[in-house]
Amino acid sequence: MRPCLIVVMPVYNEGAVIGTVVEDWLRVLDGLGVEYQFRVRNDGSRDDTGTRLEEIIHPALEVISTENRGHGPTLMAEYPRAFAEAEWVFQTDSDGEIPAEIFPTLWSAREGADFVIGARQNRGGPWSRRLMTRGLKGVLHLLFGPGVRDGNCPYRLMRSEAFSPAMRLIPEDTFAPNVLLSGYALRAGLRVCELPVPFIPRRTGTVSIRRWRLLRAAGVSAWQTVTFRSRLGKEDPD
Repeated sequence: MRPCLIVVMPVYNEGAVIGTVVEDWLRVLDGLGVEYQFRVRNDGSRDDTGTRLEEIIHPALEVISTENRGHGPTLMAEYPRAFAEAEWVFQTDSDGEIPAEIFPTLWSAREGADFVIGARQNRGGPWSRRLMTRGLKGVLHLLFGPGVRDGNCPYRLMRSEAFSPAMRLIPEDTFAPNVLLSGYALRAGLRVCELPVPFIPRRTGTVSIRRWRLLRAAGVSAWQTVTFRSRLGKEDPD
């Protein structure tokens, strides 16, 4: 049976919390009363993340373990398959910074929308990450216009029929494909619903890119976003 919903979660070195985070999500998703699959992609974790995931047994849970490629390429390894197989695709990160308990609110908002995305409230963190967030927000606004405040938020529900055409336009090695997908939603005139979501700073786990490396990565992402906008300009996004 074709699932109504596929949840995509990339994970890297989150052994301290991944068991709790995944079990929280399974409990919330079970409560929706819909057919779903929960796909966790272990991106070459070097801690005990893989072991913790093996301990969780649930018929809707699929764990895929690969060599380390990075957050963006890990998403792009799963997005095309998920969009082809389910009516809705939801992406969330594995650190528990945005709790599973509020997902039913986003799920309820899907009626009349193609894209339901969270806007993180009271987000703190290192100056480099705050600067990256503001920079990508500025690039997104400049290239695609207003309509999404937190374009890289990893708490997004996407109607597959609306987003599937974008898959052939986004390279597999894209650093921040979620930014491009937000831009695509604006460019294609999709129905966007943005809802505030709480943000709980992480206390454990690994931030794989820090400080100046993060700023360089932001530059790469900005260039990829410009290139994507140019590519969209040559095609009808519909």
